[in-house]
Amino acid sequence: QVQLVESGGGSVQAGESLRLSCAASGATYITYRMAWFRQATGKEREGVASIPFGTGVTTYADSVKGRFTISKDRPKNTIYLQMNSVKPEDTAMYYCAAYDARGGGSWWSSASYNYWGQGTQVTVSS
Repeated sequence: QVQLVESGGGSVQAGESLRLSCAASGATYITYRMAWFRQATGKEREGVASIPFGTGVTTYADSVKGRFTISKDRPKNTIYLQMNSVKPEDTAMYYCAAYDARGGGSWWSSASYNYWGQGTQVTVSS
């Protein structure tokens, strides 16, 4: 069982930066893939970025490439999402998620993930 706790959300102006954190506890294995998803009001949950807890490549949604950076601190069992040059359309509830990638799955599909945090709200005003 994995527990995920997000923090770092808030209200910012367009063009500013924000860093989200996700602390993982419980059975975290290097085969897990971690990700950030977001869900805006009235919209479906979408994958933002993902990173393997062990080795491998990071992935990003086209809408955030060049602006957001996902990273990890394995000794702290924590992943981060550095959000730069934020836009009003980045406003959403942001969720941390994890799944064991040995079973396959697609990083961008919420159906692949079986562990979720409670979410942290990000609001960007113009």
